[in-house]
This record gives sequence, structure tokens and C-alpha cells, in this order.
Amino acid sequence: MGLHTLRLATVPLTFSAFTSRLLLKPIPPNTLRTLSLFSRHVHPRKPFLARAFSAPAAVQEIPPTQSSDSSAARPPQWKASIDFKWIRDNKEAVEINIKNRNSNADLGAVIELYENMVNLQKEVEGIREERNNVAKKMKGKLEPSERESLVEEGKNLKESLVTLEEDLVKLQEELQQVARSIPNMTHPDVPVGGEDSSAIRKEIGSPREFSFPIKDHLQLGKDLDLIDFDAASEVCGSKFFYLKNEAVLLEMALLNWTLSEVMKKGFTPLTTPEIVRSSIVEKCGFQPRGDNTQVYSIDGTDQCLIGTAEIPVGGIHMDSILLESALPLKYIAFSHCFRTEAGAAGAATKGLYRVHQFSKAEMFILCRPEDSETFHDELIQIEEDLFTSLGLHFKTLDMATADLGAPAYRKFDIEAWMPGLGRYGEISSASNCTDYQSRRLGIRYRPSEPLQTGSKKGKANLPATKFVHTLNATACAVPRMMVCLLENYQQEDGSVVIPEPLRPFMGGIELIKPKLK
Repeated sequence: MGLHTLRLATVPLTFSAFTSRLLLKPIPPNTLRTLSLFSRHVHPRKPFLARAFSAPAAVQEIPPTQSSDSSAARPPQWKASIDFKWIRDNKEAVEINIKNRNSNADLGAVIELYENMVNLQKEVEGIREERNNVAKKMKGKLEPSERESLVEEGKNLKESLVTLEEDLVKLQEELQQVARSIPNMTHPDVPVGGEDSSAIRKEIGSPREFSFPIKDHLQLGKDLDLIDFDAASEVCGSKFFYLKNEAVLLEMALLNWTLSEVMKKGFTPLTTPEIVRSSIVEKCGFQPRGDNTQVYSIDGTDQCLIGTAEIPVGGIHMDSILLESALPLKYIAFSHCFRTEAGAAGAATKGLYRVHQFSKAEMFILCRPEDSETFHDELIQIEEDLFTSLGLHFKTLDMATADLGAPAYRKFDIEAWMPGLGRYGEISSASNCTDYQSRRLGIRYRPSEPLQTGSKKGKANLPATKFVHTLNATACAVPRMMVCLLENYQQEDGSVVIPEPLRPFMGGIELIKPKLK
């Protein structure tokens, strides 16, 4: 078996004919039994144009057509249910949003391509109607010359239709490709600007005062024989590490304690695949290829290593129609994460703070649109409760527009005090992505509304499906949690105290002591 090599792929994306079909996947009964359904008061959302990407899709589907040999040879392209009509009708708001988020999306190109597609679609429909009229005439009694004329007309219409339909497919592919760069709309309360404009929502605790010279986690890890960066550098390259001795137990304790606490809130535990298709990465709003990608691609395949469990968890219900009674779906997923950290350098990234591979527990929720802001508050509260239990000093930030990334409608970050590094460092984030991801992943739900009687023979019509909202939040990113614990709980004699909640998960160990030489 050949060995796949990992590299930062820079292959440009190519356009291909789109074929997509919605698959109905029932939820396994045992999954439904494990879900905890929550009933809570939901505050009405502020009226705002950010509801755009939650509005009913106005995308006009193109019926399947005959394709030429060249187009048939191309791999199918996935299609996002983007509301192009809403974008065109609200282009001023979308343009401001793109600017505020420092996005390079080309709104003008999207609108132009959409209008061209609509016009071409009308032309295609007109020719189809002409073909139908010719076909109807052919059924009547005709003179041979008249029939021959109609046959020739039908042949010409067919050839024109094939050409136009091929052009329509290509135009639709190009529109999809260009439109994917448009970011989600933004919550009206999000601060406008760069990271420095982010607003502090809450500050918990205060920095510990030390009566002795403090060490950073690199020195502590070396003195206590917990971390080996040098050997990892020889084996793997920079930004890798070995954990040793009590550090291994501490990683397992952090993860097991986090899982047990979050599961009490009704989350279903998961372990996930750590290699996914590139298309799933794209559908979740990440760029798997490019000069500054954070994603490792596997050379010679269409697969990538995940940078977060958000990606494989988001794909679980891809192309599904869920029952409203099954919502919310709440997951806590463990995985290893892999990131290129392209462009990261300097003292602020040293040690465990920014590495290529690490363990993480990630929360993920799928819910009704009207519930997503409530669940966003729940996620950040869970994070704050976890870090408070560990005795950390931290602040919660409402991140500014330019720091949101494409999928997030709103994002809260938590930055904890790291005394050895002498600064605050991000240890967690919680994002409400509204229907940005679900429109790309094809995750809908069917409302539990009474059946409506149709006009034809009294048949009942099912309620129209809607896109779910997705949210994600970091419960525990192990390396940065270790930075906080080692640096905040260090003692004058060089030992490190284990926070009380973690001790049962470390076999009762209360103190990491210097090793006898």
C-alpha cells in the first residue's frame, strides 16, 4: 500500500457540472433516545437583515439535462442553497457586511452571474415551450412538406436547447464557486472592526500574584519532565511535542472530566473520523487549499486532516431531513486536530500555545432557527463554568466583525491569563453559524405543523422543510489548557498543583513534583 504524503496543496479549484439530490436519512431510534429535549423561553430576535441566509431559498433548480461527453467526464460539484435573490435585493446590506468582515468576496460578480443565469434560464424555458408546441403540432394531420418542416424545426430547437443547457450548467457552477466566498451575515450587536475592536462581555477572577520568580510552561515542562519539544522536533519538525509522565495523565483527565461535565447538559458523546473529504471542509466554511490554508491535504486524494471536530460532526446529518421533535441535537466530540498554522511565528506562538497536532473536545448543536441565540448563550455559559471550576482567570469577548471568519454570525472567545507568557491567550470560542453551514451541508428539518389539505383530491401536504442552525464551541483544547494549568498552579519549589476537579481523573494525584535525579 502506497504511503500518502501530506502537503499544503495549492491546486486551484476547477468548475464542474453539478448534480445533487437530497437524501432522506432517518435518525436511529437509539440516537433519539439519548437526546435531551429542552424547553425554554426564547427571546424574540431583533428584526435585522441578517436573517437573509435563514430565509426560504430562492434558488431556481435547473432540471437535469443531457450533457456532452466532456462535461460527463468531470466530477460533480456540490451545490450550496444560497438565496441569490435575497442577496441581489439586499446588495447594499451585503456589501457593507463584506466590507466590515474584511472579506474579499466579489458581490458585483455574484449579482451579475445570477442575473445572467436567470436570463439564460428564461431563454431555455422559452425554447422548451417552443419544442413542446412543435411536438403537439406533430400529433395532428399534416401534409408531408409541413411535417418535414416541423421535424427540421424540432431538430434545430433541440440542438439550440442542448447548447444553452450546457451554458446554463457552466454559468450555475461559476455562480456557485464565486458566491461561496460571501460570508454569513452578522448579528447587529457585533462590534465593527478588527480584533482590537472586540468587546469584553465578562471578566472572571483576577490574576494570581506570585511571591517568587515564575516560569513559563516550557521551563516547567522541562524541569518536571512533562514535555519534550526537542525530540519531537527531530522526529516531526517544529511545533510538535511529546507529553510524558503526569502530563499524559493530565491530558486524559482534562478530556474525561470535560466529557463528563458536558454530558450532564444533555450532550451525546462522539469520537469522530480525523480524515474527511475536502468537500466537507468547504461546506463547513473552511478553505482546504490555498497559500494560507490551515488545512493539511492528503496528496493524491480528495481528503484532508481535520482542524476541528466541528467538520466531521457537521457532516453526520449531511443531506438529511430531520424531525423537529428530534431537535436540538447536541454533541460533545473528541478528536485530534491538525493545523498548518500558516503565517504563525514569534514569541506569542511558542511552546504548546500554537502546535500542528493536538487533542480537543468540541461541542456542536443543530437546532431550530428561533433557538440558536439561546443555545449560543448556553454554550458560552458551559465554557465559562468549566474554566471557573478550574480556577482560571479569564475574560469573554464579543469578537469584532473582521475576526469572525466566513461561517459565524456571532462569535464569543474566551481568553485566559497565562502568567508565564505574561499575557492573555485564547483558550476557547463559541460560534453561532445560523444556516450558513446547513445550506451547504443540506441539513433541513420538517416542522411539526398540522398537515395542510391540498387542492388536488383533498391530499394532505407536508409542511415545507427549513434549514437548521448550527453552533459550535470548544469545551477543551488540551495544549492551551495545559499552558494555563502549569503556569497558574506552579509552586515556589517547582511543583504544580492539580486542580481539585481533575484529581479523581488522575488517580488521586494532587501534585506534580520535580523528579529525583
